[in-house]
Amino acid sequence: MKIESSGLSRRAIRLVKESLLWDNHGCMPLRGNDTSFLPELKQYREAGVDVVSLNVGFDSLSWDNTLLVLANYRHWIKQHAEDYLLVDTIADIDRARQSGRLGIVFDIEGACALNKQLSMIEQYYDLGVRWMLMAYNRNNEAGGGCQDNDQGLTDYGKDVLDEMIRVGMVICCSHTGLSTVMQIMEHVNQPIIFSHSNAAAVWQHKRNIHDDVVRVCAETGGVIGINGIGIFLGNNEASVENVVRHIDHVVQLAGPEHVGIGLDYVFDQQEVEDFVKDNPQIFPPEDGYADGIAMLAPEALPLIVQSLLNRGYKDEDVKKIMGGNHFRVARQVWK
Repeated sequence: MKIESSGLSRRAIRLVKESLLWDNHGCMPLRGNDTSFLPELKQYREAGVDVVSLNVGFDSLSWDNTLLVLANYRHWIKQHAEDYLLVDTIADIDRARQSGRLGIVFDIEGACALNKQLSMIEQYYDLGVRWMLMAYNRNNEAGGGCQDNDQGLTDYGKDVLDEMIRVGMVICCSHTGLSTVMQIMEHVNQPIIFSHSNAAAVWQHKRNIHDDVVRVCAETGGVIGINGIGIFLGNNEASVENVVRHIDHVVQLAGPEHVGIGLDYVFDQQEVEDFVKDNPQIFPPEDGYADGIAMLAPEALPLIVQSLLNRGYKDEDVKKIMGGNHFRVARQVWK
């Protein structure tokens, strides 16, 4: 979708162009030798996005696959430096915007990617990973998952958190169990994010978070990144209005300073359908994963801006939600 021909109001077009747009979670195929989908990153650029965090691994995949994916992505991005920029510092975000390029950082979903070695955290940070969550749906050595009998934060998990803080990696609690989440909040003294989690009060699902968790996250200075996944939005309807319903609920609870975007859009739809089908222990059919998962694509981001304006949101609050809050946390945590 070209912004100028999208049917947006002049005010929305201006805001999209003026604002830092940051999608804090996108998913390309996690195959170490495959770059076939990476040209689809243009969807972010065409939607006016300035920064995207690309997933490079999660707990169900081997730690060495994560390194292969990182190497593959970084190599391809450097080969296409006219359109994309690997972001290492806050200043790189400004460089990307000023040069009209898409800034790219990386993320990891779960501590299994460390292979039980804390020094991997610094290695991943040096390779551009800027946030990591503790556990992906199921329990692991660091903590509990949101779709498991949550064991709580382990001593090893506390060491992981301490090392993440030391190197400047943002701590994420999406996919993580409630007991583990609350213990993380008690252990750290910096902003915590839910990179791609929705409000349980709007739609009840094990992956969504309750109001008390939203409030505690906000107290840390953190950000709830609303995702565009239909089964977490409601009735498997991945619509702009459903996304904005969740945004608005969190804003009413915690203020516009604590809401962001993490669409969690998966570019290889067949890959995710096959993986969900083959791994019912991670994606239980009874939790809505069985019948296909609707997703909101990046080109909808300008439409979210328009919808927020239609609800009476102020320009400055829209700018915070669409990327300013992610930038604030990065500026505070990254080193």
